Amino acid sequence: MTANAQVSQAQTYNAMKGVGMADHFVTCSRLGRYLTFQGTGRFLITDDFATSKLSIPKDAQAMASICSKDELVARAALLPLAHRAASLNDARRGAFEELFELIEKQTLSPHVREGAAAVLQSGFRENRIRELEAVLSDDLNPARKRYRKFLDVVRELIEGRVSSGTFIDDFVDFTKSVAGRLDFGIYSYCLDRIFATPLIPLQVKKMVAIEVLRFPPLVRRELISNALANAGVNRETKDFIRHAVSLHLDKSQAVEIELLEAVKEQRISAKDIEKSLNRASRAAAFSGVSGRA
Repeated sequence: MTANAQVSQAQTYNAMKGVGMADHFVTCSRLGRYLTFQGTGRFLITDDFATSKLSIPKDAQAMASICSKDELVARAALLPLAHRAASLNDARRGAFEELFELIEKQTLSPHVREGAAAVLQSGFRENRIRELEAVLSDDLNPARKRYRKFLDVVRELIEGRVSSGTFIDDFVDFTKSVAGRLDFGIYSYCLDRIFATPLIPLQVKKMVAIEVLRFPPLVRRELISNALANAGVNRETKDFIRHAVSLHLDKSQAVEIELLEAVKEQRISAKDIEKSLNRASRAAAFSGVSGRA
């Protein structure tokens, strides 16, 4: 194994192990981002909370259930906490009862709020927790099935068996079908591969980029900055995306994408952006006070 590979492996291990992960999730939330693993930048998906291969600390699970912009991830993050509480005796369960009350009050997700309340009312019964798992699985499965079907269309495009127009039509239908029903991390990975795969024609990548620019701001910012920060995306594609951003988005939206791209390329940190936003907020507040004086 090379030295670089050893460093990369160590970075991935530390990110997965959860060094400062809860604080990292809070920072992501403050920046209006989807949650990522610290260091690797990979978006969380629901499976990350159900596998023994990862060790996400309890405080990070709690923060994910409270502040994740991906409601599916927030719902998945609640489940290992519920199972942990169910395994404890009544005397040791008090802290989890307080935690679930906090999650219920502060979570961004209505489904998490309902789930936390239901688990609390049941006294952390395993049957109730498994019911929540079953509902989450039922919500996920149709979207993941549609995702696999779309991957077949991507393969057919690469093999020259479908036209660019047919592919874009299916991409639009796929996006509409899975919006809010597929883990954002899985969807973003799919987009990353489209932009980075050399065998996909540039014209198709251009059309996909134009479609993405029509997405809601939060999703668009993540996906476009992903493409621009991805070393596997060629210069022509990036040049077109930058041109399209300048043409179709206003200056503030373009700057948000540039800043997030810089974070993903590790040219600046999320903390740097937070400091800049805080300074801008204080300056605006001071300006408003001065204007009323």
